Amino acid sequence: MAPESLAQLSTEVVACRRCPRLVEWRAEAAAHPPARFRGQRYWARPLPGWGDPNARILLVGLAPAAHGGNRTGRLFTGDRSGDFLFASLHRTGFVNQPTSTDAADGLSARGLYIAAVVRCAPPQNKPLPEERGNCLPYLVRELRLLAEVRVIVALGKYAWDGALLALKAGGAGSNPRPVFGHLAEAAVGGYALLGSYHPSQQNTFTGRLTPAMLDGAMSRARELAGLD
Repeated sequence: MAPESLAQLSTEVVACRRCPRLVEWRAEAAAHPPARFRGQRYWARPLPGWGDPNARILLVGLAPAAHGGNRTGRLFTGDRSGDFLFASLHRTGFVNQPTSTDAADGLSARGLYIAAVVRCAPPQNKPLPEERGNCLPYLVRELRLLAEVRVIVALGKYAWDGALLALKAGGAGSNPRPVFGHLAEAAVGGYALLGSYHPSQQNTFTGRLTPAMLDGAMSRARELAGLD
C-alpha cells in the first residue's frame, strides 16, 4: 500500500460525517446566513488543514467559524479572527498577503501549516467531547505526515489541550501536563509547544490579545523552528 499523503487525508476529512450534530449545524448555518452573506454559496463541509507541506510550524485552532471557514472552505478565512490572524502572519513573514477573503484569493503560506482540533463549525463554538474525539485522529495523522514540523502553536487553551492529546496519541506524552498561557512553552517529544491567546473578538476587542502580542508569539515560533 502506498504511503498516505496530505491530499488523501484532506479528501477524507472533507467527506467526514461522523458527528450528526455538527453535520446538521454546518448545514443549518449555510441555509440561514446573515444578511451580509446572503446569496453566497457556503462550503458547509469539514475543513482540512492547509499550508506549506514542508512547514516547520503547525498552527492549531479550535474549529471553523459558522460563517467564516464553514462559508469559505478554508480555516480562519472570512471572519474577524482570521482577519486578525492573517495580518499578523503577514507581518511575521508566514503568508504572502495580509487579508484572506475566500479559498481562491491567492493566499499562500511558507514554513507554516494551519489545522484545527475540530473540523466542522460547532454551535456556540463549543464542540462536545465525543466530537473532539471523533476529529482528533485527523490531527494525529497530519502531524505524522508533516515530517518537518518542529513547533506547534496552539491558539487558545482548547487547541493547547487538543494538541497535547494528539501528541500523546502519536506517542509523545508529557508529564507533568504543561499549563496553557500566552507564550507558554513546553517540550513534548520532539516538538516545542507554544501557546497564544486565540484571536477571537472576545480577546482582541478587549485588548487581552493585541497585534504586538500575536506577532510576538509567531516570531517566537520562528525562532524555535530555526527559521530566523
